Amino acid sequence: MTQPSASTQRASVSARLADIVGERHVLSRPSELLVYNSDGLPGYRRQPSIAVFPGSREETIAVVRLLAEEELPFVPRGAGTGLSGGALADDIIVVGLHRLKKILSLDIDNRRATVEPGVVNLRLNRHVAPLGLLYAPDPSSEAACTIGGNIAENAGGPHCLKYGVTLNHVHAMTVVLPSGEVVELGSRTGERDGYDLRGAFIGSEGCFGVALDVTVRLTPKPQTVRTLLADFTSVDDAARVTSAIIASGIVPAALEFMDGPTIRVVEDSIYAAGYPRDAEAVLLIELDGIEAGVDADLEVVRRICLDGGARNVKVARDDIERAKLWQGRKKAFGAMGRLAPHLIVQDAVIPRTKLPEILQTIHAISEKHGVLVCNVFHAGDGNLHPNIAYSADNAEESKRVHKAMTEIMNACIDAGGSITGEHGVGLDKMGYMESIFPASSLNAMCELRSVFDPGRRSNPGKVVPVHSCKEWHGVKSARETSAATVPPPLAAEPSRPVAQ
Repeated sequence: MTQPSASTQRASVSARLADIVGERHVLSRPSELLVYNSDGLPGYRRQPSIAVFPGSREETIAVVRLLAEEELPFVPRGAGTGLSGGALADDIIVVGLHRLKKILSLDIDNRRATVEPGVVNLRLNRHVAPLGLLYAPDPSSEAACTIGGNIAENAGGPHCLKYGVTLNHVHAMTVVLPSGEVVELGSRTGERDGYDLRGAFIGSEGCFGVALDVTVRLTPKPQTVRTLLADFTSVDDAARVTSAIIASGIVPAALEFMDGPTIRVVEDSIYAAGYPRDAEAVLLIELDGIEAGVDADLEVVRRICLDGGARNVKVARDDIERAKLWQGRKKAFGAMGRLAPHLIVQDAVIPRTKLPEILQTIHAISEKHGVLVCNVFHAGDGNLHPNIAYSADNAEESKRVHKAMTEIMNACIDAGGSITGEHGVGLDKMGYMESIFPASSLNAMCELRSVFDPGRRSNPGKVVPVHSCKEWHGVKSARETSAATVPPPLAAEPSRPVAQ
């Protein structure tokens, strides 16, 4: 029997998807799909075969069941703000969830909200702010990123130092597994006995299925917030002060670090926040809680900074000044677009006490390879974000950038760190997985994935290198090749070899 061609199969699937969501919510022309061929990390490009955008819970379930019937792989995608290449689809189907944007219910007495996965993080916060509540996870992309994407990556943000990451703020989820089965993970009303499947799903990077709704924990807004900016002429001093603040027993709501190159690129942009341009580092420190306690902590933190080498410690006078200081920090990645058309953003985590030596190592690596590294990161929990702006069209520059980032990541691993704190593994960091996990652990990850997705059709070729799995059953793709293998990188795209 003659098998249908890839184009015939694509047309048939597109028509059936259109029957579910409507023709205007299915894209299949290459020109229409260009916008979905990358995420927030522009060095990777993968062209999907089809993009489908369900507009309701029922449509989402029907789409996933159709793909299960056809044994087709797919990639769930939120706002596309991810920084690991995790939401890219290589000639397979993208299931976009941004139309599922309803806030379904609020339970003020129990401080809970149930939302659809396409609800934007900042929109939820604006919705509950008049009630004196907030949703604590606050990624820098909070104005665009969605709760579903936060779930996939276990997103954090500056305030995760005190409040924790997404996992700490989710009670329950209704999800549709790749088979089309709908299950509830966790509990909307309290703890239940049994395995923590909710915890397994959060941070699974779209490899376990699609969230249909999420019940999140809301937190009372603090009575008082104080935001400080301490500036230093020495990166080393700022790094040491970071550890000294935590060692004092005070846990700031946020403790952020920006180095000289980052300060200057922000101050040259529309996001200028009034950071001192001649500083080699600044710490943005936020304290919150009961007024009397916060005022006492502020004086302790101020003294630690000044004793540790800070030239000045500025306290925001009001909410407007506080917002301006935070704008510079949260828009720093966007400001780096002034330097070059492409940006590599890494996301290693190291022991906080290793910050001084790792930052020295990063500087030495940048000089060795002739690249400019801009460091802006969550210093309080040692979550580094070294950034290199470059042109991916310049093969020689791309090679130097790749070598520098590989050495930086290896240095973080050697310091006892991890390869990601919040951005995920996706495509970008798979090559490092065997450097931090033994083969037995990687295979256990594969076995866990198989519980949720035996065919491994949901976001195939991501997170765990396929050869690490003892067994692999390929799935049909639009071009009749196994989705088990991550496609080779583009010539201008930095590859990720296994670190030795």
